[in-house]
Amino acid sequence: MTSPNGLICFTNCLLPQEDGALVHKDLWIDERRGVILDSQKTFFLRKERPDRVIDLGGNILSPGFIDIQINGAYNFDFSIYEGDDEAYRAGLRTVAEKIVETGVTSLLPTIITQERSLYPKLLHLLRPYSSTGSATLLGWHAEGPFIQFAKRGAHAPQFLLSAQNGLKSFDEVYGAENLAVTEDWLMAGEGEDGPVGVRVITAAPEVEGVGSSIEELTRRGIVFSIGHSIASTGLATAAVQSGARLITHLFNAMPQLHHRDPSIIGLLGASPHLSSPPTSPVSPTFPTGASALHRVPSGVKRAAAEKGPQATSEAFDDVQTPPQTPVLRAHDIGELSLQKGKVAEMSFERPFYEMIVDGIHSHPNSVRLAYSSYPEGCVLITDAMKILDPNLKDGVHEWRDGKRFVKAGDKLYLEGTDTLAGSVVTLDKCVRNFSRFTGCSLGEAIKCATYNPAKCLGIEHKKGTLRPGADADLVVLDRKGKVLGTWVRGHEVWKRESS
Repeated sequence: MTSPNGLICFTNCLLPQEDGALVHKDLWIDERRGVILDSQKTFFLRKERPDRVIDLGGNILSPGFIDIQINGAYNFDFSIYEGDDEAYRAGLRTVAEKIVETGVTSLLPTIITQERSLYPKLLHLLRPYSSTGSATLLGWHAEGPFIQFAKRGAHAPQFLLSAQNGLKSFDEVYGAENLAVTEDWLMAGEGEDGPVGVRVITAAPEVEGVGSSIEELTRRGIVFSIGHSIASTGLATAAVQSGARLITHLFNAMPQLHHRDPSIIGLLGASPHLSSPPTSPVSPTFPTGASALHRVPSGVKRAAAEKGPQATSEAFDDVQTPPQTPVLRAHDIGELSLQKGKVAEMSFERPFYEMIVDGIHSHPNSVRLAYSSYPEGCVLITDAMKILDPNLKDGVHEWRDGKRFVKAGDKLYLEGTDTLAGSVVTLDKCVRNFSRFTGCSLGEAIKCATYNPAKCLGIEHKKGTLRPGADADLVVLDRKGKVLGTWVRGHEVWKRESS
């Protein structure tokens, strides 16, 4: 059903505001242009009222959810490329068309550490995409290969790299054309070879050559995210002062909170008036450079084989991570200047931080602790694997390289171990969990899946908001946060069937 004059009014609904409040108010959109309208200006300029009025019965009309870290869904893995461009694009379309049932209207396909020759091709294929009836693919999130061996998680150790040549290493691996300077965020239409769009890189600032590249990567319009890292408080702070804007899946794949050196997690409690990055008074040294990145203690692999299947590491390959959590002293790293000068004089703003709120990756108390420390920076993500599908039954499912998943509710394990293997939680469930875990209102939880991720990516003028002129990407929720319907660019693309 369409509106004769293109105007639609949603009435009898609650609208989430950018401060987390829920306000009883009407919303006007223009379905022809696919944008949200200022009702008063539209009425006085066009002398028209909407021909179509939709009564939402007191439910919530939210901006569409934005997932900035998702590895795949509906049996498609963004990191798998088998030489067929069209087959890969078809997989992207499938995810974009189906994921709207979870309230997601925009997502950032994420690829984990790959064989280096695949990056230029994959990142080119992951340029922005949108079509009528599907969620928008915003660009790409490259998680690796410049990450710390000891915190590699599911990333294949043989593909991890150092950035020995600084920024040149990033250009060589990702493709210089994919890292070109961009100032405007644009959207590609269906079938177009569009602009570069949103780009996020997760890397460890202590890895050789990474820290010194952050400032230039940021200048090129890339969101640098600290993740899979053992950075000390001082080094993490310096990375943020150089431009790092995000923390990848907080609490996971990083040192845990220590009162003398809270490391990356401690950034949530940093003072904006900090004049210079602190260094840890008691931090064990840890080797740096490419040799440290790939170092495996002698005999560890042999011992593991003698003991049988193990799951003591956060990585699920056959190379065990040393049991201690190494923490780097800032002055042991030559990557960033921590003395008086450029870094010390720069202003400090706490970074945004991602959280997987499935009740598994982080305890509810940890989620509440983080949110209480810095609510404005919280970004909900799924970090979902290819078997994300709210209709998929529990059981054993194929993954890659002969490995298989075991799905049990929202828990996902590598077969034969008790090691977590990513997530299968949907973003709408993360929103509901988050409100329950933290005690915040549903409106405040919605903000963490809409406005906060949009602001982190610098696209809050178009996505994640109900501002006039923004894209009419909307999700209708009941008062408990369950998805009832999804709209993209002013058109309803999914509606829950009446029970």
